[in-house]
Order: sequence, then C-alpha cells, then structure tokens
Amino acid sequence: MKTDTSDNTLSSISAILGSGMHSAGTTSRQSLQRLLLLRMLATIICILGTALFHLFSPLDIPILILSCVVFAIALSIGAGFWRLSRFTYISQLELVAQLLADVAFLVIVLLYTEGVSNPLISYLLVLLTVGATILRQAYVNVFATFSIILYTAFLADQLQNEHTDHLMVNFQLHLVGMWVTFVVSALLITLFVTRMAEAIRARELTLAQSREKEMRNEQLIAIGTLAAGTAHALGTPLSTMAVLLTELDKMTNEELVRTPIKEDISLLRQQVTRCKESLNQLTAFYNRKESTEPESMVLGELMDVVKDYIVNIHPSANVLFHLDDTQRQIAVTPDLSLRHAIINLVENAIKAAHQQVTVSSGISASKQLPIEILIRDDGPGIPVSVMENMGEPFISTRKDSMGLGIFLANAAIQRNDGEIEMFNMKSGGAMSVIRLPAA
Repeated sequence: MKTDTSDNTLSSISAILGSGMHSAGTTSRQSLQRLLLLRMLATIICILGTALFHLFSPLDIPILILSCVVFAIALSIGAGFWRLSRFTYISQLELVAQLLADVAFLVIVLLYTEGVSNPLISYLLVLLTVGATILRQAYVNVFATFSIILYTAFLADQLQNEHTDHLMVNFQLHLVGMWVTFVVSALLITLFVTRMAEAIRARELTLAQSREKEMRNEQLIAIGTLAAGTAHALGTPLSTMAVLLTELDKMTNEELVRTPIKEDISLLRQQVTRCKESLNQLTAFYNRKESTEPESMVLGELMDVVKDYIVNIHPSANVLFHLDDTQRQIAVTPDLSLRHAIINLVENAIKAAHQQVTVSSGISASKQLPIEILIRDDGPGIPVSVMENMGEPFISTRKDSMGLGIFLANAAIQRNDGEIEMFNMKSGGAMSVIRLPAA
C-alpha cells in the first residue's frame, strides 16, 4: 500500500461563533482608515499640483480660504485617527458622514476656484466609487443622487453666468459633455461596482466560513485519530495486566504467601503508569496545553522515544534499532499521533515476527520526503487478502485485533504530510517504509 499525502484550540470555536458580530466592525474600521488615508493623499496631491501650476501660470487663488480648508482637513484627519484609537463600533452612518465631509471640503474649494470648470470636480466620482465599495446599496443610491444634483447645480450656475460668444458656446458644450460623462459614470458605479463589492464580500465571507469549518474538522479528525491511537496503545498494557491479575486471582491464599509477587506488582504498576501517560497525552492534546506550534525534535529523540516504549512494553521481544550518529540531529516535526503510528507498526512487526524485528532510520533520495524509517520482520509476510485492502479499517489476520493499527498509522502519517509503503520481502518477512518531510 502506498498513499500520498492545522490544529487549532477549542477556544477558537467561540471566536468562530463571534466572527459574524465582529467582522462588520472590523471592516468598517478598515474602511474608515482607508478613507482618512485617501483624504490625506488627495490633499497633499492637490497642494503640490496647485503649487506646480502656479509656477508656470500664475493663478488667482484665495490663499486664506484654501488654507482654512486645508487646516480643517488636517483637523478632520486627526479626529478620524483618534476615533480609530477608540475601540468602539463604527457604523455605516459614520462612514457616510466621513464621505459627506469630503464632499463638503470639495464644494468649498470649487466655490472659490471656478466651480464646474475646475477639473477637481471629477473627484466626486472617486468618492462615489469608494462609497460603492464600503456602503450598503441604499446609502450608495442616496450618495449618487446627491452627487449628480450637486454637479448639476454647479453646471447650471456656470451656464447662467457665462456670456454667449462663439468660444464660450463651445466651452459650455464641453461642460455639458463632462456633466453627461459624470452622470453616466455615477450610474454605472452605482449599479455595477456596488454589486461587485457585495459579491466580493459575500465570497470572502464564504471562504472564511469554509476555512473555519475546515479547521474545526481537522481538529476533530486529529483528536479522533489520537483517541483511537491511544485506545490501540492501551491494548497491550491492559492485556498484560489482565494476564497477571488472572494468574494472581487463581492462586489460593497459601500460594500467594509462598509465591514472590513483588515483580508482578512492579510490572502492573508500570503498565498502569503507561496507561495514565497515554491518557494524559490525549487530554493535553485536547486542551492544547502544549504550544500551538508543531513540536520540534530531532530524529534521534523520536527513535529514542519509540525504543523506550517498545523495550518497556515488550521486554522479551528481539527488536534491533539502528540509527547512524550523523543522522540523529535531523529535525522532524512529529505529533503524538505520529509516534503512535510508528509504535503501532513496530508492534505489528513484533507480533508477526518469528525471531527478530529491525528498526532503522536515515536519509532517503527524495527531496520532499528525506526522512525514512524502515521496519522489517522475519515473519511469514502480509497475506494477499490483507494486502489488497491494506489501509482500510477493521482489516486484520488476528482474531484478538480490531484491525485499526495500520489504518491509524496511515491516517497519522498522512496528517504529517508523509507516506507509508508496505510490501513483502523476497527473502521472507515484511517491510514497512515510512517517509516524512524534514522540519
């Protein structure tokens, strides 16, 4: 069999449930910040542009009035950033008020700088486009209508006050053409940009919900896999305890007095400790008492953990561990389920072996999966009937087994972006090859 291949704390569930309430506030806060930055940028560009044009062609500019407008804009930007520092909800009406403040500053500038003849009047389209991306449809409709009325008022005032010579008629036609372009652009923005913005927001919300759902599912799968692995790991010590307790229970009081049972009691205590450690590990994983980042360890430490478990749980098994000293410091990122997977495969090899099991690890030729762990036994090999369904749950050749060992091992290794391959050796026995990525 060969298969190719995020954890989060349970407290994230409360954040997920509350994300619907907080997402709107966060979006409004970001929108206000961008509005203030846009206001600042537009003001700086207008000041620089006016100064540049004044150098080449002196303009009749009301310096005092425009300086007051710039000062008022600076005050509004400062007040806006102070508002952002207050961690309170920012409503849609507040964003509308900010846009209307921009319109008010623009109207004052236009009133003293040629009105509709000033190209700066096109900045209304910029404000309308911004509003279409951050406001609800009803507010955008009102803002678009107000912008068209405002532009029309400026145009009507300009046409009434101009003389009707030939050049001025052409200029008036130009102004009317600009007005038509503005109205068409405003309608297009209101109809299409708003819908596009709503579609993008809905898509982002759907993607966010999908990501949160996937994180919850992955956490549940991780916990379920580890729980099943823990149950599988408890089988051996519980079986050992059952055998010892059955033998002690059959003894009479006189036999118990004559028989030295201290070693049996010590073995029972070791098995109970093993069971308790497995359950504590499962509880720690569930509560995430450990770091949320993947645990980092080297290959030598991982193999030492596996060896310590096998030696203590299967003291009579003939298991040889081989690891080159130059490869002990290779970084790996295993979790508890991966350790369970390796131990399960070694235990399966012990049960299948006639005399000996060999566990070795080292570097493979694969760049994606450079870490390789080999588990070999000298048993009869894997039956064809089992090989055809390898990796499926509840497949086993032993009556006392649930058939979950290989299934859980495969699931754990896949979660760690690795792969497992199992095959029969020509010289006899079976081999399991685990390939893992380096940390």
